[in-house]
This record gives sequence, C-alpha cells and structure tokens, in this order.
Amino acid sequence: MTIREEYEAYEDKFLSQFAQRSNKSKGREKQESKCDIRTDFQRDRDRIIYSKAFRRLKHKTQVFISPEGDHYRTRLTHTLEVSQIARTIARSLRLNEDLTEAIALGHDLGHTPFGHSGEMVLDKICPHGFKHNEQSLRVVEILERENGLNLTWEVRDGIKNHTGKNVAATLEGQIVKFADRIAYINHDIEDAIRGKVLNEDMLPKESVKILGKNSSKRINNMIVNIIENSRNENKIAMSEEFQKAKDELRDYMFKNIYVGSIVKKDEAKAQNIIIELYRYLVKTPELIPKDMSKWLLQYGIDRVVCDYVAGMTDRYAVKKFHDIFIPESWSF
Repeated sequence: MTIREEYEAYEDKFLSQFAQRSNKSKGREKQESKCDIRTDFQRDRDRIIYSKAFRRLKHKTQVFISPEGDHYRTRLTHTLEVSQIARTIARSLRLNEDLTEAIALGHDLGHTPFGHSGEMVLDKICPHGFKHNEQSLRVVEILERENGLNLTWEVRDGIKNHTGKNVAATLEGQIVKFADRIAYINHDIEDAIRGKVLNEDMLPKESVKILGKNSSKRINNMIVNIIENSRNENKIAMSEEFQKAKDELRDYMFKNIYVGSIVKKDEAKAQNIIIELYRYLVKTPELIPKDMSKWLLQYGIDRVVCDYVAGMTDRYAVKKFHDIFIPESWSF
C-alpha cells in the first residue's frame, strides 16, 4: 500500500460515519493520477496555500482600512483563525480535518481589496454583480495557474457555500461556515477594542453572559457548544440559546462597527478608488496584465476587469490609482 492508501484506510476505520472520506470524493473536473503520499483533500490544501491568491490575502483588509499598527487582522490572519477553529471542531467530531482545512484556507480567496466595502461597490458597478464566495470559486476553478487549481468537488462546494443562506453538502463545509462567523465576530471585537472604537462593557449584556466575557472564552464556548450539539449527528449546529446570542452579537457588530462607524471613515475613499479603477480599465483594456487579458475574448471586458480589480491587494489598488490619476512631480 502507498502512504496515501494507508491513510485512506485509517479514515475508513476511525472517522465518523458522517465524515467525508477522501477516497469517496466526487473527484476533480479534470482527472489526475493520485499522489502516493497525500490524499486528494491534502493535495487541495497544499494547492491553495501555494496559490498567488492566498499570498495576496496578507495585504487585504479585514475590517480596518489601512490601520496604523501591526496587530490588526488582515484577510490572511482571519483565514488562519477560521482554519484553526474549523479544524478543532472537525477533529473533535471525527470528521475529515484535511477537507475542513482546505475549505477554510480557500473560502476568502476571492475577496476584494478594502474588505466588504470593496465587495459592496463591485456588486453595484459590475453588470453581473459580485459575491466574494462566488469569486473565490472562480479563482480556484479558472484564474489560478492558467486554468485553475482543479480542486475536488467537495472543497469547491464548501468554498461556494460558506456564507449567506447557502448550506454546504458536507459537514466539513458546514463547519467552516460556523468557524468563519465565530472568528470574524470575535477578532473584529478585539480589533475594535484595540482601536478604541468600543470596549467589552458596550457589548450586548445577554450575549456576553451566555457566550463569555472575552474573545478567548467566547470562541472556546462556541466551539464546545457546536461539538456538544453535533456529536453523532448528520448536521452541524449550535444550541438555540447560543445561536441566538451569536446572532445578537453579530447584529451589534453590523450596526456599530461594520456600517457607519469611525472604523469605516475612509470607506467612501476606498470605494471611489475601486469605482474609478474599474471605469478606467474598462475603457483602456491595454492596461490589463497579459495573464488577465487572455480571458477577454472568452469572458468580456466587464468580467475580466472585475476579476483584475477584485484580485488587487489594498496597497496595489492605491498604487494603481496613483499611477493612473495622480500626476507625477518633475523638475528641470
């Protein structure tokens, strides 16, 4: 037996009956020979980590736009925290940790510069609309490595269905959806406290009473609650009490941090950068890099410009805007 086959046998023996086995995957769009060492889901995880889109996450906004300080979250650190939470839950439920990790690491690859501000404005100005989960899927299926990463069906399904009312087909994908919300609610609270936008005493008292008085306790308590309510079940769930408390805390963050707060004071400026870049590039496609312009005939100018702008990091978008619209100083 190969090392991969030994590990697949281990999965068959020790994973939950509800786990997605690596050797039972629906496979890839393009057939490939198997790796002798890694399972298909381990291979997917590695492909995501080595992708350019994954590396760009380190310079993409989570909530704070261009924060002065080294300790605020970026889209990359958010992704790593989601992965850690999701893996802990998956391991405790004897589900497929490798599949869970691959989905978690890939779930935000399609996010725009300037966080959800960028997503909202691209959704308005692009004729086909814009959703970051759909763009993440487009990144792994088409835009990376000439013709995509050729990931397994289960990983792609989990990436597409990690947000909104969507429900992933696997329990591993459903875990990532919970882990995403647990991570961003709590680390965004920490960042807002660090930025002196709020303090723990301002949070909804009933939510804090149920979930915990600080981020560490809340994360741990929510993880434990999910495990307790999902063991030996073919679904991932929180208790009704915890779900209500989490939703109340999330609603509070939307009303007080994510929309209209001092954290977002430069949101209009960031959105204007995206708007102007998009409009200018649609009129001047010769400025689109060759690795993107090759898609023009197949997908059209609006789709390709949207792909290009969505893939930019915050600082690259600012630099591109500066190069195009700000005149350079010169002297005799």
